[in-house]
Amino acid sequence: MARTGTVSADGWAPTPDGDGPGPGATRGRHRPWVLWGLSVAVAALLAVPLVYLVAEAASSGWSVTARLVFRSFTFELVWNTVRLSVAVTACCAVIGTATAWLIERTDLPARRLWAVLVVVPVAIPDFVVGFGWVSVAPAVHGFPGALLVMTLALYPLVYLPVAAAFRGADPGQEEVARSLGLGRMATFRRVTLDQARTALLGGCVLVSLALLAEYGAFEILRYQTLTTEIFFESQRSYDIPVASSLSLILVVLSLVVLGGDAAARNRGRITRSTRSARAGTLHRLGRIAIPATLGLVVLVVLALGVPMGVIAYWLADPGTTTLPATTTLIGAALTTAGYAAGAGVLATILALPVALLAVRHPRRSTRALERSTFIVQAVPGLVIALALVYFSVRALRPFYESTPLLILGYGIMFFPLALVAVRTSVAQAPLAFEEVARSLGRRPPAVWWRIVLPLIGPGLAAAFSLVFLSTVTELTLTLVMIPTGVQTLATQFWAFSTNLSYGAAAPYAAVMIGIAVVPSSVLGRWFDRLPARRAPDPRDPS
Repeated sequence: MARTGTVSADGWAPTPDGDGPGPGATRGRHRPWVLWGLSVAVAALLAVPLVYLVAEAASSGWSVTARLVFRSFTFELVWNTVRLSVAVTACCAVIGTATAWLIERTDLPARRLWAVLVVVPVAIPDFVVGFGWVSVAPAVHGFPGALLVMTLALYPLVYLPVAAAFRGADPGQEEVARSLGLGRMATFRRVTLDQARTALLGGCVLVSLALLAEYGAFEILRYQTLTTEIFFESQRSYDIPVASSLSLILVVLSLVVLGGDAAARNRGRITRSTRSARAGTLHRLGRIAIPATLGLVVLVVLALGVPMGVIAYWLADPGTTTLPATTTLIGAALTTAGYAAGAGVLATILALPVALLAVRHPRRSTRALERSTFIVQAVPGLVIALALVYFSVRALRPFYESTPLLILGYGIMFFPLALVAVRTSVAQAPLAFEEVARSLGRRPPAVWWRIVLPLIGPGLAAAFSLVFLSTVTELTLTLVMIPTGVQTLATQFWAFSTNLSYGAAAPYAAVMIGIAVVPSSVLGRWFDRLPARRAPDPRDPS
């Protein structure tokens, strides 16, 4: 029986008759062997930390590993990790979706400014946010403190893909729903939100996996999770097999997250026609414009105002320090920017074949391959660093403690961020344009240069920016893998702050946030590169 499907928000949706490619995917019996080969190579590279974990856990004996996994203390750690992940993901989903709708689908005043401000928190190190809140409110600790801090730090991971989905959604679906008598809320719930389902689930997966691997903020907030115990075992007790055993639990939890995402995506959803290129009418906020604006003000003040206020306080009260700086502020900034740029390029290049394979050739096997690459998001940065050091010492000795190996670690660690952005753009690039170009005699390289790249270019820029932002503020992997005698902004900030020299650390934190302004602006303007929107319809009462 022929397999059928329809083009959807993520490129293709299977019908009950099968799981093969539909009109939005590559037609015919062509097998993308090149994409398959590249994607498998990327997946194998991302699996290096997992291979290391299994090898280390096996070295201590599986009976010992089982005893460590099934002890009561481990169950307590799992409960702390899971309940926080669920709570933060739910809060980020609500805040990210509401913010994306206000900025992308309404006549909100100063929309472009808000598009930048709501993204910047993702560039502020979590340990800076946590210390800022603890400084101004010592009662912020434990589960409530972790819920507050991590929600404010991670909601942009939901906002970004959902905003892209809202911007590229088919307005005809909403118009048909309204013409059939559905109210504004029912239309939003059953049509608008359903069109953004794939993006929303992708953002929630990133939030959940990021929480599983978080350490710095939890340590400051005194909230014990699997990751904090892994760091304790590996850095203080030097018991690597125990740390590896606990890390395997994180991998299992990440598989549960990905399995839930797969089940949710398989449900029916609203589809989009490839012929629709126009954007929807902006909804008028009317009387709720002031409350909506105040809500965004509160969000930005909580997410940016507190950490920025703490940094300003440190700058105003520099104090003294006995710890000498091993590099200048400018030198650390240039080093950080260079590492971040290299990681952004590498992660984006690695994500491209996986995104193309998953969107253009959707099968169970390609979806499984794509989802497997997200597992690395749940592996702590320290474990990734130890894995790369382990294999470099044994197989790649010349690259030990080198810049290329460090950039490779960044690329592996932040690959899922790049994949989400690249996949969104590839899914929204109609394949029909390429087919028309080929039918006119254009060669594949020309089609790629003149058709595909302009369509997916904004997504590639967004992927680069996301990885750049994350690399600038990364600490744990950097501490282990950075070449001798080199310092980044994050490592120099950490050295001063752990020495209680907060005045000396403040400039490094300020420059980190300053560097983040440029890629944050790119992310905020990414949506403006998509099809232009119509002016608000004066007849629209919403």
